[in-house]
Amino acid sequence: QVQLVESEGGLVQAGGSLRLSCARSGRTFNNYAMGWFRQAPGKAREFVAAISWSGGATHYADSVKGRFTISRDNAKNTMYLQMNSLEPEDTAVYYCAARSTFSSSVLPGIRPSDYDYWGQGSQVTVSS
Repeated sequence: QVQLVESEGGLVQAGGSLRLSCARSGRTFNNYAMGWFRQAPGKAREFVAAISWSGGATHYADSVKGRFTISRDNAKNTMYLQMNSLEPEDTAVYYCAARSTFSSSVLPGIRPSDYDYWGQGSQVTVSS
C-alpha cells in the first residue's frame, strides 16, 4: 500500500503564495507519477497539475498555468505544489494523488479515476 500525507493548507490573501507538499510512504520501490486535484464546495474534483515519475514532464490546468508549479524530490519521496498569485477562485480542498507507472516520462491523466492513491486533502482559503 501507498500512503500520501499532505501538508497543512492555510488562509492567504489574494495575490499571496502558498506551498503544499505531499509525502509518499509505503511501497516506495515502485515508480509513481503524481498529480494535484482540488475540490471546491458543491463542485466536482478538478485536475490542477501532474508530473511524471522523473519530474521531466509536467502538465497544468489552464486555470493555474503560469501561477502554479508542480515539482518533486524523489530522494525525499515528496511532491510539491507552489501556488503564486492566488485568487479567491483557488479556494478549495487540495488533494495529492499517485499512479503506479512503468515509465519515467509518461504523465498521468487528468481524471480522478486515472489515479490509484489519494491524500487526505488540505484546505486552502484565499481571501479577497
